[in-house]
Amino acid sequence: MGYTALKAMRARNKKLLGRDVGPMPPVLARGARSGNDLKSAALRFLHERCEGLRFDPEMAEREKQTGQFLGTGIRPYQVPFNMQKDIDRLCLERELEKFIDSGVAEDAYTVYYSWLEMFMGEYGRSQKMVELLSEFESNASSLLMKHRDHYSHSVYVFALGLAIYETVPAFRDTFNRFYGFDGTRDDHEAAAFFLEYWGVTSLFHDIGYPFEIPFEQILAYFEVDRRQRGKGSLYIAYRDLECLTSIRPETQQTLQKLFGRTFDSAPALLAWGIQNTLGKAYGISEAEMEQVIRTKPTDPNKFGYFMDHAFFSAVRLFQELTGVLGAGRFTKAHLDALTAIMLHNSLYKFAIAFYKDPARCKPPLKAELHPLAYLLMLCDELQCWDRTAYGRSSRTELHPMAARFDFTGGQISATYIYDKEEKSKIEAFRQEYGAWEAAGRQGRPPRLKAYSDMAEKEQRFKADIEKIVDMSLIPFTVNTALRKADRAAKHTFLSVSNFLHMYDFAVALNARYSYLGREDTVTAETLEKEFDSMSLEYKLSNINQVKSFARYLNVLGCFYTDRPVDYELLEKFTPAQIDRFAPMEHARWVKEHKAMGWRQGDEYLTAPFVQGDPAAQKALREQLRRHALCLDSWKDDEEIFRHYDRLSPEVQGKDWKPFNSMIKLLKKFEGVRIYRL
Repeated sequence: MGYTALKAMRARNKKLLGRDVGPMPPVLARGARSGNDLKSAALRFLHERCEGLRFDPEMAEREKQTGQFLGTGIRPYQVPFNMQKDIDRLCLERELEKFIDSGVAEDAYTVYYSWLEMFMGEYGRSQKMVELLSEFESNASSLLMKHRDHYSHSVYVFALGLAIYETVPAFRDTFNRFYGFDGTRDDHEAAAFFLEYWGVTSLFHDIGYPFEIPFEQILAYFEVDRRQRGKGSLYIAYRDLECLTSIRPETQQTLQKLFGRTFDSAPALLAWGIQNTLGKAYGISEAEMEQVIRTKPTDPNKFGYFMDHAFFSAVRLFQELTGVLGAGRFTKAHLDALTAIMLHNSLYKFAIAFYKDPARCKPPLKAELHPLAYLLMLCDELQCWDRTAYGRSSRTELHPMAARFDFTGGQISATYIYDKEEKSKIEAFRQEYGAWEAAGRQGRPPRLKAYSDMAEKEQRFKADIEKIVDMSLIPFTVNTALRKADRAAKHTFLSVSNFLHMYDFAVALNARYSYLGREDTVTAETLEKEFDSMSLEYKLSNINQVKSFARYLNVLGCFYTDRPVDYELLEKFTPAQIDRFAPMEHARWVKEHKAMGWRQGDEYLTAPFVQGDPAAQKALREQLRRHALCLDSWKDDEEIFRHYDRLSPEVQGKDWKPFNSMIKLLKKFEGVRIYRL
């Protein structure tokens, strides 16, 4: 059934209008209903297994008693509360679909945005936590020797986890048992629980990298002669960590209720959580674990001169959860997410399991001990494709550009795909490796990271994963393939802005209709308040329009940027420019509405009971999810452009007039400006 609140509204509308007018059920991506690839499995999880996500029976009962809808469309109180939640879930499904197709950071941004709005509240309260990771990486990481993207990476990790939960019964059953979903509770409830806490774990497991990057920069700058890090290296360490690790009194009270004891700091809480789940199996004490965790940021020399970003990810997220959600909403599963993050990088591998030390090596982690940590470590290792290389050495290494997964039969078959243009480099490695074998395999084998780790007979990539997590319940194979690179999906244009300003750009776009000709009369705070009053669907529509705007400006020989450049500032669009991009904006609008389940129809204008009441007409439009300007089908973009040409000048004006207003509104914010080449 999937989207039950939309189905209920469809039945209501049929009774109200005497015919089946919608909303029509959302369509699952082609082939996803039976497919076992990454995209199909992840989207099927959201579409079918998460039925009823974030529904509130009490709100539904209030609506029944009062006759007043409590959900938000483009305005509050236009649709049933649970219908809004169904549409929110559809938003996340569509944004994840776009990201898996493209892999670009701009599409990762809207996955983050959707999840944060759904599970943390207003995006603006947490935006800097996730946006700074991307900005720090793209601006600072090129100074390092080895560094690759962690922003899009985290969304891929998120998608992998959804696919594994959907297709691997051995893991799904283990997770559900661990959290008390033992068959007596609804499967959809278990999936909703997994989506929330896996989202916390996967999407934010690397937000501590801005603390690790400066550490690596100092080493890279000091080691100009490529010396190995170690004694004699210049390094930085962190002090006065209490501002990040202290626990507020109200949070201490919550922890006392949850765990029956108090904690004086986040490291103490994390140590207790890790010992509570892994202590018996791995023979670790709480005191030992706390000492290791506390030493991570202050004495990196004790850990091979490495700074552990996982420590900063866990403690930073702890402060965010207890601050944004409020101490009273912190749960035991939140602590599991935090300890999974603390474990995922080096703590488990080198301070608990010692997986590379034959003398102290302990068994790989079993899913039943800590399912979130298990899944995070597995997916973090699997996700090594399509990651932007920032570091100087990373840019010269050979990494997979894509991956193909098959989860059929509860197994994981991964094929990592390399650029066919690198064939000569691969052939040279194979010859060198063959010569090494023929010479009796003496000394260290030749390597071509990461290709050699997957393609050579030793299969280090697969072997290392099996040393970290127990794969006995999940059959697992790794293969490699070559393919010509197709970079068209990246839709890269000259326009560029950091994500700190993309939100501001979207806020200005949203206000372009309301303040046409009155731009000087409104404040940025008012614009943000109006933006936040809309549903997730309409917020995302504005953000996705920002993303498309780069394509429009590219056609016009213009670009936007948040950096000072020596080009002419664009003050307004000319009629000739408008003639070029207005049809493109109409095509984007048509496709977006079709993807979100909107259909062509004008019943919201013609129904007798809304005549003369514009507010009622707008509300009925949201309830029907029908719009007079939609198209139900088209052959190509040219057909949509012809549809635009047939519209009245007044309607066409809605696609271009407000953009000159938007240029003025952008000046309310420090950041993005539009220039002509």
